[in-house]
Amino acid sequence: MITNKQKEKTMTFEEILPGLKAKKKYVRTGWGGAENYVQLFDTIEQNGVALEVTPYFLINVSGEGEGFSMWSPTPCDVLATDWVEVDD
Repeated sequence: MITNKQKEKTMTFEEILPGLKAKKKYVRTGWGGAENYVQLFDTIEQNGVALEVTPYFLINVSGEGEGFSMWSPTPCDVLATDWVEVDD
């Protein structure tokens, strides 16, 4: 859930990119749906071993059977100015 305090600190995709690289979570206030956050990953775990992979985005979505899905920013997402950091 996005708070009013978070809405006061909206950012561009360019501004959140360093945070994404630092494993922080972000969401757009304009989405207003089941989207919880977007996060960048660069490792996967297989048989208890962490493997480095090409970085990729996952989006966490609420709802039955949703969980995480692969995500790529659209031009609208890249140009948006309504990104906020999500607290853990």
